[in-house]
Amino acid sequence: MDTGSHAESLPVLAPPRVKERRPSPWRKRFLIAAVLALAIGLLMILAANLIVLLDSDGKIWNDPAEATHAEVAIVPGAMVNPDGTMSMMLADRVDQAAALYKDGKVDKILVSGDHGQWTYDEPTTMRHALMAEGIPARVIYTDHAGFNTHATMQRAKDIFGVTSAIIVTQGFHMKRSLFLAKAAGLSANGLTSDLHGYGGQGIKSDVREVASRAKAVFDVLTGAPVMGGDPVPITGPAKASWGPKAPAGTPPAGAP
Repeated sequence: MDTGSHAESLPVLAPPRVKERRPSPWRKRFLIAAVLALAIGLLMILAANLIVLLDSDGKIWNDPAEATHAEVAIVPGAMVNPDGTMSMMLADRVDQAAALYKDGKVDKILVSGDHGQWTYDEPTTMRHALMAEGIPARVIYTDHAGFNTHATMQRAKDIFGVTSAIIVTQGFHMKRSLFLAKAAGLSANGLTSDLHGYGGQGIKSDVREVASRAKAVFDVLTGAPVMGGDPVPITGPAKASWGPKAPAGTPPAGAP
């Protein structure tokens, strides 16, 4: 009598073989290319920043009393609030420009900023603020197409015929401003306007400046165009630069 178990006579099944998936060679190549592109991009940004920091001529002062005389103070624009008041950064620039004029360090002031629509007008806002500080309207010139620092410096040279200037802006922005002024053919020095701490906005500006310096080098190398126009000589009447008045009922200059 066969007493063996039936199970003992069944064949033993081997575990299924799992086919190993080899990584795609194209995926590996893509990852290598992406890493190389990132590394090259970072090196280019670093190189551009070094160019701006090392190739920006001009002295930089912190006190208006230390400055030497120049023809014009150039004030690049910055944010205007929705209620039409200046941001702290912009107000500090205006205050320092006013101090330069009152100390006899400049003969005229050129305020340059974004006025791409009626409801947002940086240069007129700055002009009114300077007049409120007692600066004569006849010495305040406005550039309504200073949409970025490159445009501000190039137009100061090409449209307004500025030859010597003191650029008034925050420290984080100064080296780039002097670099672009030099590229535009201006003889320029700088007066910093860090009259306050700017909190989170200051940190964002410092971080953003790294990319902005790279863009400045790109703009100079490629000859990035700026808005042209008829000459408005800095030696002529300031009122010729003010432009038309906003239509009746226009919201505040910084309104959305």
